[in-house]
Amino acid sequence: MDDMLKRLLEVELRAEKLVEEAKARREEITRQALADARSAEERFSARTPEIRGAFMEKAQARASQTIRELQRRYDERNKELRRMGEQHEPDAVDTAVAMIIGPGKG
Repeated sequence: MDDMLKRLLEVELRAEKLVEEAKARREEITRQALADARSAEERFSARTPEIRGAFMEKAQARASQTIRELQRRYDERNKELRRMGEQHEPDAVDTAVAMIIGPGKG
């Protein structure tokens, strides 16, 4: 019976030791995970200006392209309106002169 109790006590002591080792390992894993998370956060924070800069460059390029496209459209429309104005100018002048002179006097 004494042997049996000694073995049970030894097994219990080994089990407690394993539990303590497992707790220590769990705490170490938790500390390491927190350290890794902090490190990743610091790396991200350090890259924020770089990421923002790249985004701003792309946004600026897109804005410049849009401005060029709008300017091109404006220039095309302006040319078209000038052409139409020149095309209708003689009729407009004739109509204005007729209105000034009066009906039937031209």
